[in-house]
Amino acid sequence: MAILEVNNVKKIYTTRFGGNQVQALSDVSFSVEKGEYVAIMGESGSGKTTLLNILAALDKATSGQVVLNGKNLSAIRERELSTFRRQNLGFVFQDFNLLDNFNIQDNIFLPLVLAGKSFDEMAKRLAPIAGKLGIQEILSKYPYEVSGGQKQRAAVARALITNPQLILADEPTGALDSKAADGLLSMFQYINEEGQTILMVTHSIKAASCAKRVLFIKDGQVFHQIYKGSGSNEEMYQKISDTLTVITTGGGRHE
Repeated sequence: MAILEVNNVKKIYTTRFGGNQVQALSDVSFSVEKGEYVAIMGESGSGKTTLLNILAALDKATSGQVVLNGKNLSAIRERELSTFRRQNLGFVFQDFNLLDNFNIQDNIFLPLVLAGKSFDEMAKRLAPIAGKLGIQEILSKYPYEVSGGQKQRAAVARALITNPQLILADEPTGALDSKAADGLLSMFQYINEEGQTILMVTHSIKAASCAKRVLFIKDGQVFHQIYKGSGSNEEMYQKISDTLTVITTGGGRHE
């Protein structure tokens, strides 16, 4: 069952001065099945960040449809968007987006506080997640007291605690050293195997090779996609490298 459907999405920006138009997305269509782990790759300026913002309901498409969990995002009223995002989406950002004046536990609790949940409910949800992510011992610490890898684990916990339909990850390994990045990618694979649907935007071939499917965006369109199938991360890494070579040397579009 498709949890996310993107149908013929186009995005055109009009510059503030002069009225010039910039087409960030020209015709993007794809779907994500429940339980999938999909990575999106593309060169800078290819449109992948614009696409992520539209999927997150932070921006609106000029035309086309994005349907998440059966709901057309363009049909949601502005005042209801925040609630919809909180109920359906979990976010993991490159720069963690943790509040330094809150300890780790309170940062993780924040979306549930906004949803009006009781402390007992929040604590009940956090306990198993903290155990899986190995962050029990840092819950009382503040973001500036823990490592980058621990911050990102806290960010993942905050994304998971709302039981989201879909996790959107924007360059989640970008601010991490190689050891912390490896730990995060292993964690993503683990939570995906437990049934969590993940859509990740990344420049990292290593990060993308952990996904089950990779979509390549070029010139505002889906240029190509590859599936891992029963292959290893190493085999997926080579497939991604070969595809990126085709893209950067100007090869034709693949269907």
